[in-house]
Amino acid sequence: MTSKPSICIAVLAHNEEARIAACLNSLPLDEKDVAIHVIVNGSTDATAGIAGGVAAAARNVTVHICKKGGKARSWNRFLFDELDGFHDTHIFVDGDAEITPGSIEALRQALHEKPQANAASGLPMNGRKMAYYQQAMRREHGLFGDLYAVRGDFLQRMQAGGFRLPDDVIGDDGLICAMAKTDLGDESHWNDYRVAVCEGAGFLCAPVSALSPLSWRMQYRRMINYSVRHYQNAMISRIMRDTGAKGLPRLLSDIYRRELPGMRPRGRPELFWFDRLALKRMAQAVQPV
Repeated sequence: MTSKPSICIAVLAHNEEARIAACLNSLPLDEKDVAIHVIVNGSTDATAGIAGGVAAAARNVTVHICKKGGKARSWNRFLFDELDGFHDTHIFVDGDAEITPGSIEALRQALHEKPQANAASGLPMNGRKMAYYQQAMRREHGLFGDLYAVRGDFLQRMQAGGFRLPDDVIGDDGLICAMAKTDLGDESHWNDYRVAVCEGAGFLCAPVSALSPLSWRMQYRRMINYSVRHYQNAMISRIMRDTGAKGLPRLLSDIYRRELPGMRPRGRPELFWFDRLALKRMAQAVQPV
């Protein structure tokens, strides 16, 4: 009987055909103590085929193809519905990120050295605002969805307690960070040191071209999502102050009918239009009575 690898890496990918190969090739392929799972969700491009090609040449890569998209939905499905038992350390990577050498072992070691931490986060290593984000993460013990680790026993406690991310949450990394810091309780249990910032772990994001029409379209959609996340975070904050993570609904849209009447676009000119579009999208997600 072979033992379970101590490290499980989950790569969440949606329409990442341009970056998925670089992402996977930055991971420790063929290491016996590492299991890599690529969760291709809702993709309509060649992401699955490219990931399958990498998996065919590596002994520790498995590709999961999910027709229904959504990062949080795929996170829940993989961990709590498909995975056969938890590993010591679970590491999560976005499919468009490249991981810097040594990051996987550094994240594992960070959780080993800081037993009070439920999670550990990697740092951004490129981009115009790299230094700003690094300083903010060190100060606030933040967590970016591009690269972070969670203890397997924390995930086991989530599963045992019936905790899941809302399937339609956009700021999944912020919610995971909050759940780790509160140790699955309400905000009165908040402790920043339950998330360890790992100086030896880092990721590289895809560069954005200001001259590319595709980049502009992507940024436009991203700004609407940021606005949706803003309103969802307000809802989640109220729940976390009250009951904690146990009060999170399976879908945040289930509470939109109650929450949306009190929400308005912010007054800042650069946000107002995207807030309007976000609120319209959220209103359309409310099921008729």
